[in-house]
Amino acid sequence: MTHFTSRLIHEDAVLVTVETTQGSAPRDAGAWMAVFANDVVGSIGGGHLEFQAIAQARRRLAGEVGEAVQSHALGPGLGQCCGGVVRLRFERVAAADISSLQARLAPARVPLALFGGGHVGKALVNTLAPLPFAITWVDSRDEIFPADPPANVHCEHSDPVQGAVAGLAPHSRVLIMSFSHAQDLDVVAACLLRQRERGDLACIGLIGSATKWATFRHRLEQRGFGESELAQVTCPIGLPGIAGKEPEVIAVSVAAQLLQLGAPGQR
Repeated sequence: MTHFTSRLIHEDAVLVTVETTQGSAPRDAGAWMAVFANDVVGSIGGGHLEFQAIAQARRRLAGEVGEAVQSHALGPGLGQCCGGVVRLRFERVAAADISSLQARLAPARVPLALFGGGHVGKALVNTLAPLPFAITWVDSRDEIFPADPPANVHCEHSDPVQGAVAGLAPHSRVLIMSFSHAQDLDVVAACLLRQRERGDLACIGLIGSATKWATFRHRLEQRGFGESELAQVTCPIGLPGIAGKEPEVIAVSVAAQLLQLGAPGQR
């Protein structure tokens, strides 16, 4: 989006948006690409459909006039066997449209709280940054965060670290991976208390082994949490079958698991 709007300051583009789809299609409604004379930002799914749309958009930049909305059957004629129908909208945009485009095209972001700025936390932020999450990154160590985090990441110093739980956005997904098991335990306990009072966290994920979770279960039971409350915690986190322990491998596995949850309200 930033690359699109920064280019738009200097030259016009044709915005191609997937307006509706029927049947199987490479991208869902709302997907878009901006076509400049010598550049393309975004994608409507690739293949011959996109190739033709780019060519048509450039003809429009050159002055050709055509229908604003067009239907395309994804069959043999396009060399794509998806079998669905895609309706594309073409519109010429300029620098004066930047504010409205930012409001229209900004993706809906799912709130996610990440407790821990260590190696796995950093790898996870890098993996999640291009995805539709609004990330609150929390650590008790003030110096742990990068000087220039991604635009969708808010860094928050909290000491004690569990103090940040009360202010998390409703429906947040919570991931806990601090440098200290004691801190992890306190954050899990704070999340369960919030669930008891408000029940508005989408999930609570804790990094660690089955052995770690067995120890935590016992300690949380001593703090008064029952079986149904403890069942709200996922530990270990990540997709089953991905065994690598490198931070980047863990990050990809956890990101995939988060995407399986879908948007708020779907689960």
